[in-house]
Amino acid sequence: MIVVMELSREEFEELVSEALDAIPPELTRHMRNVVIVVEDEAPEPGLLGLYHGVPLTERGDWYAGVLPDHISIYRREILAICDSIEDVVDEVRITVVHEIAHHFGISDEWLHRHGY
Repeated sequence: MIVVMELSREEFEELVSEALDAIPPELTRHMRNVVIVVEDEAPEPGLLGLYHGVPLTERGDWYAGVLPDHISIYRREILAICDSIEDVVDEVRITVVHEIAHHFGISDEWLHRHGY
């Protein structure tokens, strides 16, 4: 029998908030024009988070008046791969860091090599 973790949206959003609070201020102060949201459903199975936007490393003089970058953290996909609340906390932290790293221009290859 497969048991899927259950966590209310509010509880899950609190875990995302805690993961964001754990990011050092010397990094967060450089985050520009980005919004982070929790969504229940991912656009494809297995996707835990997604960064839509222009990484800071690719922004130039042309970058003005654009909509904010968008980071989605997918609640049900994360809960589906976790067996305990501790797993959820860890996976939320890893996913938040992973997607914020994309905002800073860090590649998937580098992130995967370093455990994210």
